[in-house]
Amino acid sequence: MTAITVPSAAPTAVRRPPFVWAVKDTLAVAGRNLITLVRLPQLLVFATIQPIIFVLLFRYVFGGAIVIPGLEVPYVDYLMPGIFVQTVAFGAVNTAIGLAEDLHKGLLERFRSLPMARSAVMAGRTIADLVRDVFVVALMCIVGVLVGWRVHTNVIAFIGGMLVLLLFAFALAWVFGFIGLSVGEPEAAQAASFPILAILTFASSAFVSPETMPSWLQWFAEHQPLSITVDAVRASSAARPPPRCCSRSRGAWASSPSSRRSLCASTGASVSSPRRTDPRSRAYTTLLAQ
Repeated sequence: MTAITVPSAAPTAVRRPPFVWAVKDTLAVAGRNLITLVRLPQLLVFATIQPIIFVLLFRYVFGGAIVIPGLEVPYVDYLMPGIFVQTVAFGAVNTAIGLAEDLHKGLLERFRSLPMARSAVMAGRTIADLVRDVFVVALMCIVGVLVGWRVHTNVIAFIGGMLVLLLFAFALAWVFGFIGLSVGEPEAAQAASFPILAILTFASSAFVSPETMPSWLQWFAEHQPLSITVDAVRASSAARPPPRCCSRSRGAWASSPSSRRSLCASTGASVSSPRRTDPRSRAYTTLLAQ
């Protein structure tokens, strides 16, 4: 009696577009990084301590000494948008350190041996850090309200400003992610990221007006990406910087009174006439000099 072998049907692989696989791999890597945040809650705690210290420092220590020319709102309304942008900017350092640590431990080599999209490593890490930024910014909004910060616009404008903030955070995380992958060491990634962030943060409109800076630094402070983001978030909460046409350093007030009125009429700023000296006071001063 002979046995008849019936060939079994080979399992058919599910064919999906490469984009779908890339999205699934990205979400898997992002979930892995979010699980790390859940298991190590001290990462979130230390990520929020530094911006809270900056808020208290500039609100109650330096706030009374900082004068913004032409500012019509309290300084805390001018300060908080800068704190928001600074918080997400310094959060991008964690992206660089985390990717450098994964590369140093050999985790990325294991990912390369798997049939997964190569873009999932960077995309998953940046998405996980974006979720962390949402939580940190929400907490900073609560802290800002407690120290006196108020939103003077509507809800739609404020949400739009927050979306611009998160988009900037996501883009900056990609930049510092490449820095972390380039250096390959967590300590080197932190050392390479901090000078860049220090220049972008403090040479900007986050805490003071660029009008008070030297002319060679003022142009950089006004046109760098962090200042542009700060101004956008600040405009969404109606804490706008003072009109630049009223700055004496730009020579606007050296023109005729009609020119000053035409310049400031476009921005709604008030025009103050030059100070006149009483002829009697001049004569009295001349008499004392003699």
